[in-house]
Amino acid sequence: MAKGFFDQLEDNVRGFLSHYPIPYAIIGGIGIVLFWRGVWHGADYLMLLVRASAPNSTISLSEEIWWDGPLSLLAGTGLLLLVGLFVSNFIGNEIIISGLRGEKKLSEKTEREVEEVVKALDKNHKKR
Repeated sequence: MAKGFFDQLEDNVRGFLSHYPIPYAIIGGIGIVLFWRGVWHGADYLMLLVRASAPNSTISLSEEIWWDGPLSLLAGTGLLLLVGLFVSNFIGNEIIISGLRGEKKLSEKTEREVEEVVKALDKNHKKR
């Protein structure tokens, strides 16, 4: 099955950056900060809209930059997708793998099942 343009681009970027872990981490950190900045500023603007619509409000939205939050969110999302960190950062590899295997969440497992997983991990760790 042929990969799409963006999948191929992400693979190339990840392949290149994997040889430079510190710049990779810095770029990933910038993407995360931009993403959450966008969420934060977007929520702040929505609150301003709510406050400005209140009776007798003195808030003027003409001086506010409405696109600040969405632009940061878009830039952060794009950067994280480009370097291949979006899904692993927000969901985590273990959750994805356990979902593909059809396993239960840790909170749904019984104490016995958790002990079995811990024993298997210990056994695997001792082999190394």
